[in-house]
Amino acid sequence: MKAVLNYLKANQPRFIDELCELLRFPSVSAQPAHKPDLENCAAWLTQHCRQLGLDAELCPTKGHPIVLARTPRRAGRRPHFLVYGHYDVQPPEPFELWESPPFEPAIHGRTLVARGSADNKGQHFAHLKAVEAYVKTGTDLPCDLTFVLEGEEEVGSQSLPPFLRQRREELRCDAVVISDTGMPAKNLPALTYALRGVVSLEVTLRGPSRDLHSGLFGGSVENPAMALSQLLAKMRDAKGRVTIPGFYADVVALTPLERKQLRRLPGSEEGHRRFLGVPALFGEAGFSSLERTTARPTFEINGLTSGYQGEGGKTIVPAWARAKITMRLVPSQRPEEIMKAAIAWLKRLCPPTVRMEIAPGHGAPPYLVEPSGVHAQAALRALRAAFRREPVLMREGGSIPIVTDFKKTLGADTLLLGLALPDANAHSPNEKFDLDCFAAGQRMSAWLWQELAKTK
Repeated sequence: MKAVLNYLKANQPRFIDELCELLRFPSVSAQPAHKPDLENCAAWLTQHCRQLGLDAELCPTKGHPIVLARTPRRAGRRPHFLVYGHYDVQPPEPFELWESPPFEPAIHGRTLVARGSADNKGQHFAHLKAVEAYVKTGTDLPCDLTFVLEGEEEVGSQSLPPFLRQRREELRCDAVVISDTGMPAKNLPALTYALRGVVSLEVTLRGPSRDLHSGLFGGSVENPAMALSQLLAKMRDAKGRVTIPGFYADVVALTPLERKQLRRLPGSEEGHRRFLGVPALFGEAGFSSLERTTARPTFEINGLTSGYQGEGGKTIVPAWARAKITMRLVPSQRPEEIMKAAIAWLKRLCPPTVRMEIAPGHGAPPYLVEPSGVHAQAALRALRAAFRREPVLMREGGSIPIVTDFKKTLGADTLLLGLALPDANAHSPNEKFDLDCFAAGQRMSAWLWQELAKTK
């Protein structure tokens, strides 16, 4: 291991330069105009993996390509682990809020600013560099690794599940490793053992057949925008509780061990308030902000639109109003049951003066891996070795739907070993990645394969 760690230390400047090259691809999967950029980015990654000594394949899909890269195989059955990442990124808008161009990486001290730096190019690139250190120093890698790097994570990973089914036999593995989450502080590495699930839907209320003059018709007809606002207001009570009948029926309370781990996490309610820039915090009564964002379910309005949105005024009663909604779920809530209950409740609350349309969207179940399992314990040992700190167990409020596909298709649990700090600005302007975390992530990955190989 000494040769591997020395190689990583000696090559950090080059690794950063290569990461900057990767970040210059504007691989925005949500915008069709960037399809060539995604293809070029995937081709660059494929060639880069080959230069590292991996057997790399650029796999076309109905959407964006998947990069498949394998470490050199040896005869005989060896432990096999899969490393997942994504090279697509969120749209960079609004551009005016960036302090530097989003696809022109800027380094300030030990911080690298660029779209995709933390989510997720920098994180999966750390694993590639760790494998490079093994290959280039001739150090025996005690297990087989396969990298699966996709280009559709930010738009729902539509192509990956069929790809997993198609290549199931060669991708079967003992566990999956993903670094697409976070760590609570620079000196506090973490194993994320639970993710929230999600269900989404779009609600439209339709009133008159056309926009109406509000002076001539206002007061004689239901205003869909007002009706939708009143309906949505009834979905949550004054104490922050979601009012959908049965919404909390399957929610499992935190264990004493989980609460102990939560107390190890840094931060305070006041610090959280200042970070968010709000005059006061709000959430489900009886829980801390950390509990609310990681271990409690939510109902959120993501978008709300109706009527005239241009400059100046236009005195109308709009013909329709629409809301985009997501609900974050926790173990052991089931997306299909929550979706069914939410739709029934919305229909019950809808007034007879408007017509309701509901379009169900994507969904993903919550995920939980047992922290006492052999693979999780191996990951904790690797974190200790790399960061020289006692790691923390944590839940995360976001969702990574593909982890359930890994479990269902490959029969493998996922280890979530995030490297992004809380202020990484993922999905926001001025996204950034701490370069010390980048280096530590490489060391963690190097140790991880040694520890995971012992579990067989």
